[in-house]
Amino acid sequence: MKILVMNAGSSSQKSCLYEFNGINTHSPLWEAQIDYQQGQGHLKIKTGQCIVKQESLPSQSRLDDTIAMLRYLWQGETQVINDPSEVDVVGHRVVHGGQEYQSATLINSEVKAAIARLSKFAPIHNPINLDGISAIENIFGTVPQVAVFDTAFHASLLPAAYVYPGDYGWIEQGIRRYGFHGTSHQFCNRRASEILSSDLKGMKLISCHLGNGCSLAAIQNGKSMDTTMGFTPLEGLMMGTRSGSIDPSILIHLLREANYTADELEQLLNKHSGLLGISGISGDMREIIEAIAQGNERAELALDIYLHRLKAGIGAMIASLEGLDILVFTAGVGENSALIREVTCQAFTFLGLSIDSEKNKRSPVDQDISNPESKVRVLVVHTQEDWEIASECWNLMAGGKVTD
Repeated sequence: MKILVMNAGSSSQKSCLYEFNGINTHSPLWEAQIDYQQGQGHLKIKTGQCIVKQESLPSQSRLDDTIAMLRYLWQGETQVINDPSEVDVVGHRVVHGGQEYQSATLINSEVKAAIARLSKFAPIHNPINLDGISAIENIFGTVPQVAVFDTAFHASLLPAAYVYPGDYGWIEQGIRRYGFHGTSHQFCNRRASEILSSDLKGMKLISCHLGNGCSLAAIQNGKSMDTTMGFTPLEGLMMGTRSGSIDPSILIHLLREANYTADELEQLLNKHSGLLGISGISGDMREIIEAIAQGNERAELALDIYLHRLKAGIGAMIASLEGLDILVFTAGVGENSALIREVTCQAFTFLGLSIDSEKNKRSPVDQDISNPESKVRVLVVHTQEDWEIASECWNLMAGGKVTD
């Protein structure tokens, strides 16, 4: 079964093609990514035979860019299929599934309408998820499409974790904690089991997904027990351009005293806060660290706030789990910043946690970087949301389970 995966982020569009038979290979036949920087799309494509193509796209629209990217599946030097009809199913990462969708779901007009309706809860992500669905319809016609919801993994949250301490009537309005990055957190739990050669039964794991968007998940027995993102992906940790949690009275103050509109507040909190808002330079951690090396004090403050909130968030997850056995770092910052991992882990030496500094500095991938005597295992995992989405499609369409 050939499964095409569409994974749209706030600043990227990724796609992978898998030849899937339920065996855990993790390796796609074809992968492509568009990164958006300063209004332009930068496309990179790689095939299983290591043929690489790079080009810039005019970025008239994300939909047009996505269609242009997908044509390279059967055209040019990156061709891996002869015709779009060879694709059996397309899986989409969809950020918000609300209370209705708590598992992978075949996409139809009703599901598309729900994704559109839930865009008010995930305004950055759900609309571009719909663009991806439209691109597939444009090119592949009636091929089956599957929505794999970021919120689904957190369906196991108990009421104490997902009910907000506001008016009880909020629940009937769908106002509750949903949690996000579910496919990443689910994959990291699975991969940790493989790395440690353990079923992790009874073990307490915290997954730190640190990319442009950031969230933590407290996991036990493969189930999400708590998480930092909430009603929308805006809550929780400080992120690249998102504020994370702030005192809601600040918003009331800005509405009353500075005449902000709701749309202006949404833009401020989602696009102009976080690392970018504090540093005034960038939402990219690499650029923040470079600016610190040049003596930029605002960049240093941005990093200090980021680390403070990350450590506080991990502490909260430890309290929810009432302990910690495994700490996982993943996504762009989590996988690539030795500094972030080192400083974060130093805060939890009181738990008997210690890492091997040399291992940490050597760009570890899918490795345990903790010292042998550490009471907490610390892993760096290359998150593969795409493979997790493909496996969900396989489970749904083939009626089987993925085996290792």
